[in-house]
Amino acid sequence: MNKRILTGITTTGTPHIGNYLGAIRPALQLAEEYNESFFFLADYHAIIKNSNKNEIQDSVKSVAQAWLASGLDPDTSNFYRQSDVPEILELSWILNCVTAKGLMNRSHAYKAATTANNTDEDKGISMGLFSYPVLMAADILMFNATHVPVGPDQIQHLEMTRDIAGRFNHIYKNTFTLPEAISQKPDQIILGQDGRKMSKSYGNIIPLLSTEKVIKKSIAKIVTNSLEPGEPKDYKNCTVFSLYKHFSSSDEQEALKSEYADGISWGDAKNKLFNKVNIHLAPIRDKYFELESNKEMIDELLFNGANKVRPLAQDLLNHIKNSIGISKIS
Repeated sequence: MNKRILTGITTTGTPHIGNYLGAIRPALQLAEEYNESFFFLADYHAIIKNSNKNEIQDSVKSVAQAWLASGLDPDTSNFYRQSDVPEILELSWILNCVTAKGLMNRSHAYKAATTANNTDEDKGISMGLFSYPVLMAADILMFNATHVPVGPDQIQHLEMTRDIAGRFNHIYKNTFTLPEAISQKPDQIILGQDGRKMSKSYGNIIPLLSTEKVIKKSIAKIVTNSLEPGEPKDYKNCTVFSLYKHFSSSDEQEALKSEYADGISWGDAKNKLFNKVNIHLAPIRDKYFELESNKEMIDELLFNGANKVRPLAQDLLNHIKNSIGISKIS
């Protein structure tokens, strides 16, 4: 069986090391194990939450730069912008027509949004937010991906994709592969400055594509307790150590555990983290600045990537149209 891995990042905000450690790096590692890999910029998803034109455009560029600078090879992987493959939106409408509203009502994102509203549960909720799982299903099913890396908060959406694909296969004919999740383990969740999951919405990020000075300042803002130098510290519940693990060897981690027991100062612990992060990100930063000086190349890469995958999308969409009766009159 031909194995296809597919993943993408919503183009909102500036990529941070949580995106890199939680999505970009593991996805690129997985791509080496699979026959085909698809990486896309989910710009249509972005407009669900963001109506600022300039921010969307800037984020598309920075997310593309993050993937490319981190090692994505557009010659061996399919790298494209969602909006450059219009067949995805056409498929999204077809899938909407076989998707039960009740399934969408159970979406965690939709339920969280309605719960937050007091008097009018639908206040501020767009159809984009409500039907987000269907567009996500179209992203995945358009290329019959077999495996999709997902975080804990996305597992439900992949289950919905399987439900939608199964429903279509039952009504018409067996067309879609039921994708399998490659799920992130709870201990792989990347912590931000305040100890919660690193997220742009929490404002607790350490940026990926930035200068040494900015990274050092961001790490210095990590919240720690009030224990003084010389007092033993617990590495098990420490954001600094949690991040350090992602950039260090097991021997280096054991050495830092000993320093925690000996009462290392928080300033010294954060400096150790900064040094490891900075060394790791240096080649990514260099590649980023190289890409920054040649922005036209990114558009060309994305355009070429879309042209490479669109024949696959068109073939499947024509097959689907024949299945549902939208075809030439014979």
